[in-house]
Amino acid sequence: MELGAVLSKGALAGVRVVDFTWVRAGPQSTRIFSMFGAEVVRIEWPMNPDIIRLGSPRYSAAGVTPGLDTNGDFNNFNCNKLSVTLNVRSPSGLDLIKRLIGISDVVIENFSSRVMEDWGLGYEQLRQANPAIIYVSMAGFGHSGPNRDYDTWGPAVQALSGLTFMSGLPGKPSAGWGHSYMDHTGGYYGAMATLAALHYRSRTGQGQYVDLAQVDAGCTLTGAAILDSTVNGRRTDRDGVPSGNRTHWPGTPLTDTYRGRHAAPHNAYRCAGGGRNDWCTIACFTEEEWRALAGAMGSPAWADEPAFATLLQRLEHQEELDRRIQEWTIDLNKYEVMDRLQAAGVPSAPVQSMVDRVENDPQLQHRGAFATQAEHPVIGRRIYEGMPMRLEQAPWAIWRHGPLIGQDNDYVLRDVLGLTAEEVDGNDAEGVFWPRNMVRKETLA
Repeated sequence: MELGAVLSKGALAGVRVVDFTWVRAGPQSTRIFSMFGAEVVRIEWPMNPDIIRLGSPRYSAAGVTPGLDTNGDFNNFNCNKLSVTLNVRSPSGLDLIKRLIGISDVVIENFSSRVMEDWGLGYEQLRQANPAIIYVSMAGFGHSGPNRDYDTWGPAVQALSGLTFMSGLPGKPSAGWGHSYMDHTGGYYGAMATLAALHYRSRTGQGQYVDLAQVDAGCTLTGAAILDSTVNGRRTDRDGVPSGNRTHWPGTPLTDTYRGRHAAPHNAYRCAGGGRNDWCTIACFTEEEWRALAGAMGSPAWADEPAFATLLQRLEHQEELDRRIQEWTIDLNKYEVMDRLQAAGVPSAPVQSMVDRVENDPQLQHRGAFATQAEHPVIGRRIYEGMPMRLEQAPWAIWRHGPLIGQDNDYVLRDVLGLTAEEVDGNDAEGVFWPRNMVRKETLA
């Protein structure tokens, strides 16, 4: 596949991004650009690779010896991108990087402050070579303020922004988010900021520095809690807040909470299979929905008992109500429960695992939320995340797996930078393209 032909398509075709990102937040941002047709060139070095490029049994395919090209997580976050290996500590390598930036539109990095400047690749240094460059930094605390020198990871950002404290059940410690949520969300903020800067440059011709702080981005997601505190005077504590899936917790006053109006039933119910995720959710907010639920269950006699005649009575008898409903759901597949109840006009949905969302969710399948692509030359056929937005005239596309390390050296060095064969060979002998004390890895085209 000719790179030039592929990269001429897409909404962002013609935009070149020099990618110094690592782990997830930065690669998520540049991934959005690569999915919409931008030429994203990762600058890498085999002796100090991205930590999620490093082989891990957890993310490597079964039977594959972990190595620099076996991590499925890296493969997903870096699909469509190009990889060139250049030694930033070498004068020649640094010069080639600056030459590449000189003919590029965007530089994106998510190191802690001072790293890029120490390499001679700070914004003030690079704008001399390319005044129109858009330089995007995505550090945890940003590149200003008293905390600018602190390192952060996704879970730390979530804690510092207040998101971790807001999670959990009544009387229990904060539950946390279970994953680096802000790494993914921060990537979208980074892409949005970069697109705004590109639009500004298209109007004025001026490049600029973009300083994004992940902690600040996390704080924007706590808006409901901030409003509840400042406007209503309520703290974001879990004591007395309804537990789990119910809108009202037994033994507490029957008053409205941030969850809105009360409903009963309003819970998750065990379904056939008995697995960890074999549950479905059911909620009835109106008498019509409650009667529809009873009808879908075959109009059992217990549904007409006085204990379930009104919302207040159902709230008072939730334990018995939930038990009776689960006697019906326990013999049905969770998707069958969903289909039956939604057809009857009752809000219902299955509890889904990651596997369910990728392989079984009909809505996500229709939207193409996960897209299967051609085989990775080392780890085989893989499923990739898609994009949550659709452009009618210039849709996103996954045309290639995450790059093998140094896979695109020849294209970047010869076609983009215009080096001669003699220049490539000379720099190669000096260890500019691969460590001289490391066994050479022959990448696959």
